[in-house]
Amino acid sequence: MATITKKKLIQNISQARGLHPNDVRNVIQAFLDAMTDTLSNGDRLEFRDFGVFEVVERKQKIGRNPKNAHVPIVIPARKAVKFTPGKKMKKKIL
Repeated sequence: MATITKKKLIQNISQARGLHPNDVRNVIQAFLDAMTDTLSNGDRLEFRDFGVFEVVERKQKIGRNPKNAHVPIVIPARKAVKFTPGKKMKKKIL
C-alpha cells in the first residue's frame, strides 16, 4: 500500500487531463481550503456516492499508560473530523 502525497496527486491529475500542474495545484488547494473553512464553521460536507465529512465531539475519557497501567490519564473532550464513506466508495473498497 502506497502513500499518495498532494504533490503526486497533482502530477497524476495533470498528466491524465493534460493540464499545467500549477493550475491543478491551485484548484486542489482552493478545494482543500474551502473544505477546511466549511468544517471549521461546524458545517457538514456531503459528496454523493463519495462520502460525508462532519465535525463530531469526542467525549472525555480515561486512558492508560501502556508502560504503567496503574496510572490513569484523563483524555479531554475534543472535536474531530469524521468521514463516513458513500455507497460507491464502500463497494470499491470492500
